[in-house]
Amino acid sequence: MYQHNFDPADIREQDLEEVARQQRQLESWLATATEDLEKIVGTAERASGRIKASVDLDGRVLDVAYGPQALRLSRHELAEETLAAVRDACTDAERQVSDLMRAAIPGYDPAEAAAHFGQILNDLR
Repeated sequence: MYQHNFDPADIREQDLEEVARQQRQLESWLATATEDLEKIVGTAERASGRIKASVDLDGRVLDVAYGPQALRLSRHELAEETLAAVRDACTDAERQVSDLMRAAIPGYDPAEAAAHFGQILNDLR
């Protein structure tokens, strides 16, 4: 990702040019990213398509639809499957964000970024 392991005693002009290039690329992506991110809708189906859910980028539920066969589920099963559909839709939205980030930032790895961010937070404590 955008991490640099330069030796401060031996920074080359090429290193500085690469950092500047990456900075320009990231700024360009950020200028258009908001619009792309706002379009993301995560979707999921559960119980063989009997329950469908969609969420926005923030995990707010936009829609939950029940097929006719959903009524055959018990109240407990219906509740569990509804929650599972919403969770799966959130996972789908997160995947779409990661896909956008990977396309925009060469070498982006969501797991690595989360671990790095977690380490920064731990260091601040």
